[in-house]
Amino acid sequence: MKVIPFISLILYCILASCSSHSDTKLNSEIPYQEFRKQQKSYASPEGSIKYIDQGEGKVIVLLHGVPSSGWLYRKMIGGLTQAGYRVIVPDMLGYGASASPDGYEIYSARQQSNRLLGLMDSLEIKHWTHVFHDVGGTWTWEMMKSQPERVNQLVMLNSITLDEGFKPPVRMNKGLVAKTAMHAYSNGLTTDLMLNGLFKEGLKNSKLLSVSDRFGYKKPLLEGKTKGMYYFFTQTCKYSPDYSDVVATLKVPTIVIWGKHDKMLRWSPQAPELSSKLKIKPSNIHLIDAKHFIQEEQPDLINQIILKSLR
Repeated sequence: MKVIPFISLILYCILASCSSHSDTKLNSEIPYQEFRKQQKSYASPEGSIKYIDQGEGKVIVLLHGVPSSGWLYRKMIGGLTQAGYRVIVPDMLGYGASASPDGYEIYSARQQSNRLLGLMDSLEIKHWTHVFHDVGGTWTWEMMKSQPERVNQLVMLNSITLDEGFKPPVRMNKGLVAKTAMHAYSNGLTTDLMLNGLFKEGLKNSKLLSVSDRFGYKKPLLEGKTKGMYYFFTQTCKYSPDYSDVVATLKVPTIVIWGKHDKMLRWSPQAPELSSKLKIKPSNIHLIDAKHFIQEEQPDLINQIILKSLR
């Protein structure tokens, strides 16, 4: 197996994107530390899962990807709760404020999907609208293999589904070199370098984010939350999962909201197959003026499309 030079690994890190509940309204300008204070905890068998649970009514789950967390959706939560929905936003194991235990396969898509189902069971939530982004697609499709009846509607946001649409610039091998590259995320200097490159690639205007916004992405990395990303870089990216067989079995209403300028997760190469297998109507495909982090660039538009579909 070819060993990728260390500098290439760093380059990929830079380019890749690859009960009762609170009545407090989550403000999009909230500092990250306050965001954490509003999170609750679910004790999964492998470690604590932090999550936001706000609002009343039918449930919407907002699932992040890599290297983000529930913080990615902070600009959307308030608008959805104010429209009369209960919003659940987890930090999956290894991300955000959640635990980051040692291990490898514990970060697999199958195990992450089991944890998400465990969280929903603990909240006694049987059905929900499921919004997912980036590698959250792999966690979602694994979940849909076992309990598709739980989801009333799927909302795809620039997510990993078919190999045709997923084009990471570098694929990593497991081992010391990749672990060293991941460890470099937490040293501060390389963390800033990676995030600057990430937002340059993932946003049309990288200056959109304030220092406070960026801190919400940086803080978990400084805490060493890189084990889940190590699995992503060396497994998910390395082998480009393809869920064509899964989507062919589903009968769940699906809408697509996709940043049309995203270079690494592209809609057009996979559009014919996904539209056919998921029976997505053309009116339910929304290609918007954004790159990868569409929740940062077009949060209000995404909310409008979701709420219209629910009505």
